[in-house]
Amino acid sequence: MKRGFVSRLINNKTLILMISPAVLYFFIFSYLPMMGVVLAFKEFRYDLGIVHSPWVGLDNFRFFFLAGDALRVTINTFSYNAAFIIVNNVLEIAAAILLAEIGSKFFRKVAQTFMLLPYFLSWVVVGAIAYNLFNFEHGAINTFLTWLNLEPLEFYVSPEYWKYILVIVSAWKAVGYGAIFYLAAIMSVDRESYDAADIDGANLFQRIYHITLPAIRPTIIILVLLSVGGIFRGDFGLFYQLIGGNGLLYHSTDVIDTYAYRSLVVDNEIGMSAAIGFYQSTLCFITIISANYLVRRVEKDYALF
Repeated sequence: MKRGFVSRLINNKTLILMISPAVLYFFIFSYLPMMGVVLAFKEFRYDLGIVHSPWVGLDNFRFFFLAGDALRVTINTFSYNAAFIIVNNVLEIAAAILLAEIGSKFFRKVAQTFMLLPYFLSWVVVGAIAYNLFNFEHGAINTFLTWLNLEPLEFYVSPEYWKYILVIVSAWKAVGYGAIFYLAAIMSVDRESYDAADIDGANLFQRIYHITLPAIRPTIIILVLLSVGGIFRGDFGLFYQLIGGNGLLYHSTDVIDTYAYRSLVVDNEIGMSAAIGFYQSTLCFITIISANYLVRRVEKDYALF
């Protein structure tokens, strides 16, 4: 068996060399840092280091839950990510179908370019754009409302607006990139199926419903499953750059990632930050295992593992 394993390695050395950078990347940046999870059970002291810092057991977790913020940030993280998954995937599928149905290749390329552009913008730039839109005194929206003799809106002191703003900004930035996966799946569909549907008199919506959507169903399930795996992991750049340190919006916009960041940087609670990260990773692990199990029960071929 050992000789067979070695011979397979030799026979597939080219493939192993190709995948080795990715393996090294995840080993260095994902697996090695996992050893730091021990900080979740310690009271970290700089003079003693990670190994010799005193063991406190579950005290860091206890403080996180007794502070009264654990349930709030968990619900916020889940709710926002669920909204992102639903809205973004629906828009990505719709955008991919529209691009596929466009006859002009030139227009399709131009549309793809403009849709993809926001994905490459830094969240810092997006945060600056948002501030120039929603600023009370000089923001573009309030300037326009004032010009219409309407009352300006106080976005940065009104949490109710940000439930929608964050979803819209996330979709604006992600839809162009996500549509590429669905467009690739649509382009791989046998064109004879569409020709046969045209001969049978099917209209555009019938072709989409009976041919396109069933054909990209595996892609939809896989991408949604991958998204569900991170449903308790908020997009730190989105929330931090748009909300920043605005405490007036924390109740409605605070997620696990931003809460852990403030615990580490502002409060210098290294142990509790590690405990929050461990709690978040555990939730993500349970979620992806559960979602994959349900998919296997319904359609085994579409499960991730």
